[in-house]
Amino acid sequence: MKLALLADVHANLEALTACLAHAREQGADAYAFLGDLVGYGADPGPVLDLVRGHVERGAIAVLGNHDAAVLDAAEAATMNPAAEEAVAWTRGRLSPEHRAFLASLPLVARRGDMLFVHASAESPRQWIYVTDPLRAAHALGAADARWVFSGHVHEPILYFASAADRPVAFRPVAGVAIPVPARRRWLAIAGSCGQPRDGNTAACYAMMDDARPALTFHRVPYDWPSAAAKVRAAGLPPRLADRLAHGE
Repeated sequence: MKLALLADVHANLEALTACLAHAREQGADAYAFLGDLVGYGADPGPVLDLVRGHVERGAIAVLGNHDAAVLDAAEAATMNPAAEEAVAWTRGRLSPEHRAFLASLPLVARRGDMLFVHASAESPRQWIYVTDPLRAAHALGAADARWVFSGHVHEPILYFASAADRPVAFRPVAGVAIPVPARRRWLAIAGSCGQPRDGNTAACYAMMDDARPALTFHRVPYDWPSAAAKVRAAGLPPRLADRLAHGE
């Protein structure tokens, strides 16, 4: 099975459709959406419609902190002003059906020996950023899974560990398959589909091929000028459009 892993879409319809098309071309059999479907971008409704359609056909989706903040204003209290403004804007543009879909999403999902979570499996509701090997060790220790897939950080990275050793960080090269054998434990942060922050404007997602097993991180160029123009036209903070232009 080839499983496409998409994190941090952030209401960026252009990026999502580009990644889904690329995943189909790569032979994806299944999909997992790793949280933060909304927030920042200008197309929350169409993005949720697309993701909900995939979920109805068997895809995995988990809740992200921006998704949670749309449902509960208290969740937005710790966000930066631009993020909080985008959440408030998003909240006013979702239908009851969209809200019900977000409310139905779990914090964690499992499929076999794979665990899916937006932030850290250590404490999913605290939205901890996994940014170093120590945090990765805590996440892997709490996950009780061979492969852990998450987002939240907006940059692609892979951690691996053997037995009780502290995980080692590995920076993937786009398009190059990485063997991920079951004798080790793996934590993959899929990067951001809708708002990359590693200096590359191309959307990012990953593909797990459990038959090999191997993991490939992909970069997909998309029409970011249109996505940025929509952000500006919506009256959202200009910084959110600028980030798409610079991949930061």
